[in-house]
Amino acid sequence: MLTLHDTATGQVVPLRPRQPGKVGLYVCGPTVDGVPHLGHGRFSLVFDVLRRYLLFSGLEVTYVSNITDIEDKIIERAADRGVPIDEFTAANEALWWEIMDALGVLRPDETPHATAYVDRMIDLIRDLVGRGVAYETATGVYLSVMDVPGYGLLARQPLESLRAGARIEADEEKRSPLDFVLWKKAKPGEPSWDAPWGAGRPGWHTECVVMSLDLLGEGFELHGGGQDLMFPHHENERAQAVADGKEFARHWMHNGWVTVGGEKMSKSLGNFTSLADLLERSDARAYRVLVLRSHYRSPIEVTPDTIAQAEAGLGRLDELARRFALSDLLAGGPLTAAASPDGDLDDEAVATFVSAMDSDLDTPGALATVFDLARRANAAADAGDDHAAGRAARSAVVLAAALGLRIGAAVDDEVDNSAAALVTARDAARAARDWARADALREELEAAGWLVEDGAEGTRIRRR
Repeated sequence: MLTLHDTATGQVVPLRPRQPGKVGLYVCGPTVDGVPHLGHGRFSLVFDVLRRYLLFSGLEVTYVSNITDIEDKIIERAADRGVPIDEFTAANEALWWEIMDALGVLRPDETPHATAYVDRMIDLIRDLVGRGVAYETATGVYLSVMDVPGYGLLARQPLESLRAGARIEADEEKRSPLDFVLWKKAKPGEPSWDAPWGAGRPGWHTECVVMSLDLLGEGFELHGGGQDLMFPHHENERAQAVADGKEFARHWMHNGWVTVGGEKMSKSLGNFTSLADLLERSDARAYRVLVLRSHYRSPIEVTPDTIAQAEAGLGRLDELARRFALSDLLAGGPLTAAASPDGDLDDEAVATFVSAMDSDLDTPGALATVFDLARRANAAADAGDDHAAGRAARSAVVLAAALGLRIGAAVDDEVDNSAAALVTARDAARAARDWARADALREELEAAGWLVEDGAEGTRIRRR
């Protein structure tokens, strides 16, 4: 049985489906205000791995991830560039999906856009005002958090502690500094919708609660995102559902930071590296390997060294695929229980993999099983035990595919005559200790779209 850490309780507990065999996941998606950074890539990969593992386990998954296409930063940046908001958001959303596709992240089953749900958000706000838990000021409509039982649950702090640390805002009509905006009255020139409280737009925290309940229903299984969303965003979503008498998510899951020099990576700190930059410089699969090597709740450090280590691991798996002529199991989509290949697999290794994944998504342990199988396959083949070698190699490919990690694609890489000639010339240059010539040939191969690896047998190349 899959167990996951629940932010609301602080404990690792079983994921409890409403209906046997079905799971609904809601993961906060991007605000399409710019270029995605490595933190966006991490949460996308973490929940992609969870989704894939649920499918591999035989569950039916409905995966919803929203697009925030109206928000203060979007308005500001579109104005700075002198382009219409819809044109600005469409371009950024297209870039988002291009990068997610390159990372091998499955497209969500539903991608609700905030602007398509404004009417339903107005309905929720009207209900909250009618219940007496929301109130109007000169600048908008706010939720009174003092009237929400258990407010602060996801922050893991009592209400009084949160209130003591809250910053003082300009709106003196707010009853508490913790009260948050449900409806923002529009300033001149801003995009707006008509509502009982005047023209304006919904607050960010109101978007996801409406979209998740509409698409997944009350009491859906899991709501996730990065740790930065725990408070106030996810807590404020939860508060609105509670205040409206709705059962919200049963389980809350949050992944850790991406760090640079020990600091969280974020746009606000100005220390982010775009995913596009990473994908230009390295194998797209390397970031997945790096994410898998760390437990999802732990921070990860993304550096040239950690990416190079991930690529080296990929090289070993690709070599396994070449040696045993293994095909890419993900070519036709995610690996599900029904689509898992029949054949002789290492049952003990599969059980070890499943045990690790069921234990709070222990991907480091699961990935270690894949690499151990690869090592055992090569050792058995070297010893002449073809049956044991084939079984271990097939098992490695199947379990890697369950994590969304493609190995086997490199088998189909056809080295053209031009690339083969460069490889031969480079090996000759290295043998002659002509390092300048060898480096120049490496650069020529890389410019042609090949990743270059040095091994005991000479230069190896594979497509990016």
